[in-house]
Amino acid sequence: MKKQSNLSRLMGYAGGHKILTYLSWVLSVMSALLALVPFWYIWRIIHDILEVSPDFSQAENVTRYGWSAVWFAVISIVVYIAALMCSHISAFRVAANIRKELMRHITALPLGVTETYGSGKLRRIVNNSSAATETYLAHRLPDKAGAIATPIGLLFLLLVFDWRLGLLSLVPVALGFLIMMKMTGKDMAQRMEQYQNSLSDMSNEAVEYVRGIPVVKTFGQTIFSFKRFKGSIDNYEKWVIAYTKGLRLPMMFYTTAINGVFAFLIAGGILFTRGGVTKELLLNLIFYIVITPVISTTLTKIMFMSEDAMIVGDAISRIDEVLNEKPLSESQVNKAPDDNGVILEHVSYSYKANVPQGDREDGLGRDAEKNALSDVSLRVEPGQTAALVGASGSGKTTLANLVTRFFDPQKGRVLIGNIDIRDIPKETLMNKVSFVFQNSRLIKASVLENVRMAKPDATREEITHALQAAQCLDIIEKLPNGIDTVIGTNGVYLSGGEQQRIAIARAILKNAPILILDEATAFADPDNEVRIQQALSALSKGKTVIMIAHKLSSITDADCIYVLQDGKIAERGTHRELIQKNGIFTRMWKNYSEAAEWKILNEKTESEVRV
Repeated sequence: MKKQSNLSRLMGYAGGHKILTYLSWVLSVMSALLALVPFWYIWRIIHDILEVSPDFSQAENVTRYGWSAVWFAVISIVVYIAALMCSHISAFRVAANIRKELMRHITALPLGVTETYGSGKLRRIVNNSSAATETYLAHRLPDKAGAIATPIGLLFLLLVFDWRLGLLSLVPVALGFLIMMKMTGKDMAQRMEQYQNSLSDMSNEAVEYVRGIPVVKTFGQTIFSFKRFKGSIDNYEKWVIAYTKGLRLPMMFYTTAINGVFAFLIAGGILFTRGGVTKELLLNLIFYIVITPVISTTLTKIMFMSEDAMIVGDAISRIDEVLNEKPLSESQVNKAPDDNGVILEHVSYSYKANVPQGDREDGLGRDAEKNALSDVSLRVEPGQTAALVGASGSGKTTLANLVTRFFDPQKGRVLIGNIDIRDIPKETLMNKVSFVFQNSRLIKASVLENVRMAKPDATREEITHALQAAQCLDIIEKLPNGIDTVIGTNGVYLSGGEQQRIAIARAILKNAPILILDEATAFADPDNEVRIQQALSALSKGKTVIMIAHKLSSITDADCIYVLQDGKIAERGTHRELIQKNGIFTRMWKNYSEAAEWKILNEKTESEVRV
């Protein structure tokens, strides 16, 4: 199947507006040709002046020619504006349709895929890539049509008056064109892709860095604590400097060539006037000196058009990269689970290699080559609490993501109520499972609307009750408009622990029978942590709970603790059983207890010093 051109792809988004794109090209060509007519009138003015010199009062047609030149210039501008209006209307429709399709597709993708890309990269693709197509259609294509028409008209003007001077004027054009082709070839296309990749990486890492600023400030760290962000900046710096140095010499020759036409004309004038200066030669020489700057302007336009064509090609490939991501399959079976038990049968999963994974807890990062989970099997009975513990990168978050169907396992099955979650309708599954992650995110809306997202038909009283159960009343009391206060406006912001409690209120309102907790107290201060623990206790009653924990003291009462190591379950059992095994969990508990004891002693010492 023949691959569609970039223009054909873009016109597919234009709908009935594509005719405006083609009309803009026609109008741009007309404008370019009309813009050359004033030069003919300039030639007539020079001709009349030289004919009557030195008695210039006899040049009767100068004023008429001058006004004719002005009117044609004005008409050319008006036609060009009409061309841009047509191209912009079509370009805006294309960019809007691309953004709509991207957003529709992104919302249909599993959350795991969007987390894989990172919010910075996705935002850049949705905004910048679509904006690149708008610039290309609205400006570059009409200008390209005009830039093609201009040399044709110029060629006629350059050769019709004095073909010898015309050919001399074309020598620097040919040189400049050859140099330009060298600069904008396949090598440039590859460099443009590298440039966009470096920008995407830097954007992604910048988002992660900004989110981590509170941690940086709290612990007195610097940007160097975010090595990947600094690395992306350093890589961009190296690339830009190398790219600039690589183009320095050809750009210098190109600029010299296209602006060196006067040198050729002067040399030709000297050569052609060896037998004496005639009025006709002087007229043509002056005219060519006036008109040749149009050549350099036209060539520069063509060069930038070639660059923009590469940019829009790269933009379309990035848009396609997102659109080619497949939503999770929807089964036609559509079964409803009988109970709330969770089962994993021989589950394996590995992340896509060479794709930035952000600061995923699993730690596989950019070049994942091993499985995040390997042949994992476990069973959580209805109403039980299971805890997942292990070092960073052991696969805890991946396991939780598979239960919520952020991904599908590459091997094995995940079941809820003895039904494969791939056979459960998406709405049914989402009503069955709630989750509270360590990075709870609230949208720019009122507290009421943020909580109501879990249950769109919830009453104000239900939302207030959920906030009360989540220990959020102290937050509501200090907000200027209570639960109707819009978060993120007029300086109203919540701390990490407060956002977490609002997220828990959302989960309480949803009241799903299965609850996934991914270190829900990770970023809470001591006061918030106590309140969050109280809220989680209210939330967890009677539910099947899978919780990821780093604070081992919070899981001593769990029905079963699973210790993960390198994507496998290394140990399982209750807290007492695992301690008696004297294995991995025992060492983890010992280290945790020593760290907690050191913290208490340190705080006590500081208190005594203050006294």
